[in-house]
Amino acid sequence: MGYRVAVVGATGNVGREMLVILEELNFPVDEIHAVASRKSIGVEVNFGDRSLYCESIDQFDFSKVDIVLMSVSGAFSREWAEKIGRAGPIVIDNSSAWRMDPEVPLIVPEVNPDDVHLASAKNIIANPNCSTIQLVVALKPLHDVAGIKRVVVSTYQSVSGAGKAGMDELWDQTKGIFVLGPTPPKKFPKQIAFNVIPFIGAFGDDGYTDEESKMWNETHKILDPEIALTVTCVRVPVMVGHSEAVNIEFHSPMDEDEARDILRDAPGVMVVDRRDETGYMTAKEAQGEFAVYVSRIRNDPTVEYGLNMWVVSDNLRKGAALNAVQIAQLLDERGLIGNKVLA
Repeated sequence: MGYRVAVVGATGNVGREMLVILEELNFPVDEIHAVASRKSIGVEVNFGDRSLYCESIDQFDFSKVDIVLMSVSGAFSREWAEKIGRAGPIVIDNSSAWRMDPEVPLIVPEVNPDDVHLASAKNIIANPNCSTIQLVVALKPLHDVAGIKRVVVSTYQSVSGAGKAGMDELWDQTKGIFVLGPTPPKKFPKQIAFNVIPFIGAFGDDGYTDEESKMWNETHKILDPEIALTVTCVRVPVMVGHSEAVNIEFHSPMDEDEARDILRDAPGVMVVDRRDETGYMTAKEAQGEFAVYVSRIRNDPTVEYGLNMWVVSDNLRKGAALNAVQIAQLLDERGLIGNKVLA
C-alpha cells in the first residue's frame, strides 16, 4: 500500500527533482499531487511517464495527503508549513525557515536518523542546507571514530543553488561574452561567468554571510555542537554540483589510510582517491548521482591529528531533493507516515 504525496513548489528546480527521485527510488506512491503558487496553476510537470498539472496551494486540501515534500522560499514555508502540518500530513521542508527551530528535527538520514521521532511537535522535518548535507555525510563516520575538534571549509557552490535564475544568468552571461555583448548581473552581485564570487547570501555583523553561518549552525544541530567550524562560501561558474575543500583536526589519531577505509564503508559515501591526474571527482562528474564523493584524502602535517579532503555532490539531488525523499523513506521504514503517532 502506498501513500498520498504532495510536492509543494513542484515547478522549481528542486521540486521537479523531487518528483524524479520519488519515481527513481520507487517510493510507494498511490496518489501524487503537484502544488504551487497561484501563478503556476496548470503548469505541467512530470512524474515518471505521467503528466501532472499544478494545483494552487490556496485551494488544495492537505488533509487528503499523508506526506508533503516542500521546496519553496523561507517566507512561503513560514506561512504554510505549520498550517499543512496541522492538517495531518508530515511536512519535509527544504527551505531555511525551520532548520534551527528547536521543535523541528533537522535530518540527514545517514547521520541522525533517530531524530525523526522528534517531529511530533509541529509535524515538520527540516532538510538542511545543500552544503551542510554533503559535509556532515563525510564527517560523521570520521567523527564517530576519532572525534572531530575543528573543521575549516571552503565551498565552491554551483549557480543552481540560486535556482533557475542563477542558472539562466550564468548561461546568458557566457553567451554574452562570446556572442551578444556583456550582460549585467541581476541574480548575483557581480559577473558569475568566468569568475568566482566569495559571497553567498547576506552579510552578518561579524563579516560572515548567512550561508556560512548556516553551515556551522546546522552542523552543530545535526552532528555535534562541540565541533569548531569556520567557513568561506564561494559561488563558482558551475551549473550543478557543489564542491568543498575540507580540513579536519581530530581529538584522536586518524591518518589518511584509516580515513579511506572508514569512508569506503560509510553510508552515502563513495571514495574516489587515486594519486594520478584523474583520480578524483569533480562537480561535473557528480551531477545526476546520488552519492557524496570524497577525494584527495591526505594527512595535514601542520596539526597533530589532521586531514584534508575534497567533498563533491549534486546539490539538487543529495543536497536537496534526494535527502528529502530519503527522509520520507526513513519515515516509511519506521512506520511514521499517515495516522501514526510520531512521538
